[in-house]
Amino acid sequence: MHIAVVGAGLAGLICVKELQARGHQVVVYDKRDHVGGRTYTRETELGGFDVGAQYFTATTPAFKKRIDAWNKAGWVMPWEAKVVVVEQGMVRTADRGPRRFVAIPGMGSLARNLAEGVDVRTEQLVRRIVPDGDKWLLSVRADTVAVDATAGPFDAVIVATTPDHAAILLSDQPPFSEQARKTRLMPCWSLSLGFLDTLGLEFDAAWVQSSRIGWICRDSSKPQRRPGEHWVAHAPAAWSIEHFEDDPERVKEKMLKAFHDATGTHVHPIYANAYRWACAQSAQPVAGDCLWDPSARIGACGDWFAAGLDGSGRIENAFLSAMALAARIG
Repeated sequence: MHIAVVGAGLAGLICVKELQARGHQVVVYDKRDHVGGRTYTRETELGGFDVGAQYFTATTPAFKKRIDAWNKAGWVMPWEAKVVVVEQGMVRTADRGPRRFVAIPGMGSLARNLAEGVDVRTEQLVRRIVPDGDKWLLSVRADTVAVDATAGPFDAVIVATTPDHAAILLSDQPPFSEQARKTRLMPCWSLSLGFLDTLGLEFDAAWVQSSRIGWICRDSSKPQRRPGEHWVAHAPAAWSIEHFEDDPERVKEKMLKAFHDATGTHVHPIYANAYRWACAQSAQPVAGDCLWDPSARIGACGDWFAAGLDGSGRIENAFLSAMALAARIG
């Protein structure tokens, strides 16, 4: 079949690779200028900062097997980080949990590797999916063209976007659209910090309690990163919602103060940047692993599906959802 995939995040790209292996012809459209969605590494004069997804873990045999394959291909490596919990100036060791992995040399590189050999069309926003007999047409907007273009016809369409965008695109499938509409992704402010000298902290990452930041990570502690004292901080969902419309400079000041309070250091960074993720973590995942209508040949996948896991928003959710949808398409 000739299949369109809307969204070049990990779920979309993993699904594409499975479909290609089954002999399908696939075209991918994404509104951003890069692939990977929230596995994004921002490149700066100091090197890359993983401003989105920080790492991933595996609990299912299928995903563990895929990570082994990525590791053998040189795409990912274990991250043997010392992770602690910080609360009101007190530091204690965090529960170890599953082994952590990161893509190398940045989290964004995993998607770029998956996109090799895939027809990906970036900076193209799919605004509508329109029935055309027993096929589908896409209404696509690009900044370089004054009017929307029509792409297709396609035998099938996969929506691998955020649920709010999926709800719009799946409007001709009301039950699917309603499920996506009920799933809201929470925002997240991310702060990148570069320092001239080491801060001398005895941990690589920390879950921070009772603060306007919930996570801090020495990004340069990850394997094959550029040397230097580089940190990333993420704000909790509640704080990010409260300050969603704030000026990035003001957010940067507030989060930097929280970083100083959490770490007990007051060294001024030589680089600081705040980045807002409008959609970061699912508040209420969709039960099941994907959506698929075999008669209309349209469906959806993404990390906002529970896919049998406790919670959502993880790379493992995206993988399981994408694999499930590819298997249904056949």
